[in-house]
Amino acid sequence: MAKMKKIVVIGGTSGIAHACMRIWNQNAVEITLVVRDKDKGQLIADDLRVRNPNSIIDILETNFLDAKRVLSTVQTVESAGAPDIVLIAHGSLPDQQKCEENLDEAQAALVINGVSPVLFAEAFAKGMLKRDYGQLAVIGSVAGDRGRKSNYVYGSAKGLVARYVQGMQHRLAATNVKIVLIKPGPTLSPMTHHLASQGAKGLASPEEVADVIVNGMEKGKTVIYAPKKWKLIMLIIMHIPDFIFKKINI
Repeated sequence: MAKMKKIVVIGGTSGIAHACMRIWNQNAVEITLVVRDKDKGQLIADDLRVRNPNSIIDILETNFLDAKRVLSTVQTVESAGAPDIVLIAHGSLPDQQKCEENLDEAQAALVINGVSPVLFAEAFAKGMLKRDYGQLAVIGSVAGDRGRKSNYVYGSAKGLVARYVQGMQHRLAATNVKIVLIKPGPTLSPMTHHLASQGAKGLASPEEVADVIVNGMEKGKTVIYAPKKWKLIMLIIMHIPDFIFKKINI
């Protein structure tokens, strides 16, 4: 009997992560959901178990903000078996104005969206490097490609993620460890529910984004824009001259 693929998802209640897990779960897999809220994680786990009773679904609740807890969590996960795939998917979409007015809000947004994901990535990369095996995918955002006045706190956190992952890719280029940077565009999820309720248009479905992510990972891509159109959109945005960009209300 073939060994089941072992997948670890940090931020297992993320809408995009849930959609990715549904795709992987079409075959019998072993998935560990690392979550901040075990009750919410249980709902996701129950959904996956119903869809494929042959899969093994575990839940681990932890603190995402403390470096020591991040390390001990990764050690706990790896003690149960080396993961084939790790998807780091957690984050929150802060209120830009609140972050401007309150430094505590800004700090919290920067830590959960930037510092925490890269700490998890570093901890998992250490084990993968020792084994010279594994695929580590980190969800950033198109918001990290260029700072914009409407969301520069969130965007700067995701910019940190992008640069950190790029450095890891460079560091591990000569190994069999595969590091993937994922850049979703605006996606309909619990994190963006308030945007949809305010009439925001053009939000991609989690299923559409997840399909691009999973296919891209299977093909060995190092950077994945999801949906794919965002690669061109952000290429254009990044090359708008500064004197013009400053006049644009985005």
